[in-house]
Amino acid sequence: MSSHREAPEISKDPVADGTDVYAFVNPNNPAKAVLIANFIPLQKPDGGPNFYEFGDDVLYEIHVSNKGKATSDIRYQFKFTTKIRNPKTFLYNTGPIEDIDSPNWNRPQYYTVTRIKNGRKEVLGRNLPCPPVNVGVRSTPDFAKLTKQAIHKLKGGTRDVYAGQRADAFHVDLGSIFDLGALRPLNEAHVISMPNMGGVNSVQSYNVHTIALQVPVRELTRNNVRPTDVMDPKAVIGVWATASRRKGRVYNSKAGKYVDNGPYVQVSRLGNPLFNEVIVPMAEKDSWNAAPPSNDAKYTKYVNRPELAGLLPALYPGAFPNLAAYTKPRADLNAILMTGIPEGVVPGFQNFTGPVQADMLRLNLAVPPTAPADQNPLGLVAGDAAGFPNGRRVGDDVVTIELRAVAGLTIPLVDPSYEVDGAVNAVSDGTSDENPQPPNVFPFLGLPGGGYQTVPGTTEAS
Repeated sequence: MSSHREAPEISKDPVADGTDVYAFVNPNNPAKAVLIANFIPLQKPDGGPNFYEFGDDVLYEIHVSNKGKATSDIRYQFKFTTKIRNPKTFLYNTGPIEDIDSPNWNRPQYYTVTRIKNGRKEVLGRNLPCPPVNVGVRSTPDFAKLTKQAIHKLKGGTRDVYAGQRADAFHVDLGSIFDLGALRPLNEAHVISMPNMGGVNSVQSYNVHTIALQVPVRELTRNNVRPTDVMDPKAVIGVWATASRRKGRVYNSKAGKYVDNGPYVQVSRLGNPLFNEVIVPMAEKDSWNAAPPSNDAKYTKYVNRPELAGLLPALYPGAFPNLAAYTKPRADLNAILMTGIPEGVVPGFQNFTGPVQADMLRLNLAVPPTAPADQNPLGLVAGDAAGFPNGRRVGDDVVTIELRAVAGLTIPLVDPSYEVDGAVNAVSDGTSDENPQPPNVFPFLGLPGGGYQTVPGTTEAS
């Protein structure tokens, strides 16, 4: 998965677990950039009576680096507060929730958005209501209406925000990949051979909780200018999301709840998809989650010689002879994941943030967005420079892109003498994007699956 349950400790704390980060220029309004951070993985839509919600005790943040040092130059903080309207009922709602402020919703959530730049805090919005979860056709009969009511203008009127449940847009065949690295379309070539078949999207029937932010592009650059020159270093930003908890936590048995104290301590981090999932060894995953990107140099050795690149020739004997024989450090993966792609590697493109080794989602804000109908899910490697690894759009097939990159597809970009193995273009987990159709407007993620409508393995939005 992109970052669902990717480390031992955070898998025990789903409310603070970041799942995906997206960053792209709005194709409908290129003057705006969209930053999305998803949390709380694998939400079964019918998981009542205590449905999923953001944590009042978690500090959620989206970070932007724009000075080439992999530091948090701009932070957007989100803090949530939950209320109980009727303490006498066990029900999440006591009737249909037809409006976001309906008294029938017994457990509403509100949040505050704060922007921090150069140490200065600015509250952009207070007491903003979240929508409820999609309980079902009786309880939440028109979730699209609730979505619209939950999109708020922030201070100044040029920023938009949404915080609430959405359909998970990620797709991946977890059941196969983590069964000894099997890819169903290549089953026959696996060392433990089975018949080839299509992939199974393991997250199709699940929801996430989304924090989506839309801001002017000029707000994110170091010189507060909307860039137009793709080759301008100031056009590139780094993006990642974190979740933090208070350092001290004690259970108050009389009150029946935990009491938190002390400063916030980071417990979850996510920039590039699948980085902590398949690059960082298990023994270091939790410490990676707690560290800032500027400290990532210690993980460079795993990018330069990824374990998965060694496993592929062993799991698929004879399919990757050139990859098996390649002994040089993976400069291609280092550029994609740790520094951004320098000028001269891809003609007319760069998203280089400097020599600091850091896992961040890098976005060149001067690259014109591709119209939704023309977007290629394989992004930059397929000639669509507005897609991953130049930022990440909701529809980018990051699993296939990264699997093929690790398998050697991108080595010729930095080492023209390398010949890509013929099997590389067949590398895929075999899944297609069968998740609820995302809209081409903010917040750019599909309606969450409803509890009543859900049948195991499928999701129906209302």
